[in-house]
Amino acid sequence: MGARARFFVSDDAVPETSPSCEAAREGRIADLLAPALAALGYELVRVRLGSKTLQVMVEREDRATMTVDHCAEASETISAILDEADPIAGAFELEVSSPGLDRPLTRPGDFRRFAGFDARVELREPLDGRRRFTGRLDGFEEAEEAAVVLTTAEGTVRLPWRAVKKAKLVLDDALMRAAARWAQEGRSP
Repeated sequence: MGARARFFVSDDAVPETSPSCEAAREGRIADLLAPALAALGYELVRVRLGSKTLQVMVEREDRATMTVDHCAEASETISAILDEADPIAGAFELEVSSPGLDRPLTRPGDFRRFAGFDARVELREPLDGRRRFTGRLDGFEEAEEAAVVLTTAEGTVRLPWRAVKKAKLVLDDALMRAAARWAQEGRSP
């Protein structure tokens, strides 16, 4: 198969865009990897498939700091699964990383966990003429239609979960102060 592992601790390795057909493949790959990673004590944050790169972002379930050794452990497991299942045609590079400080928000729990911090959310289709929103994250509502709740300069908005294309924390002073506190406690964001 030809996978070669690289390790990162940031979110800059792969561009944010990918064709919609790749999203389905990313979902299948995530389904393959998540149970084995969970057995090791990791949560799968995101799978991103580029033209010659597979980026897998993981974090520890106990929220302790991810190290290069943790990434290496996850990488070995991921490589073995990919070698057996062979879901990607041709050679590719495997990049295993932690989410980093200005992390992507990919699961409903992320929106709850980081409530109070600023985030950027981009929708697949416009809501009231807008696709991009930035503001204080107020959480995630499980209602008839699940929604990300964000307070922007214009007021509070409920962004339909099904419409969220991507979201990430904004690297600002509040997040930096929290990161310093988390580092002292030996945990990651």
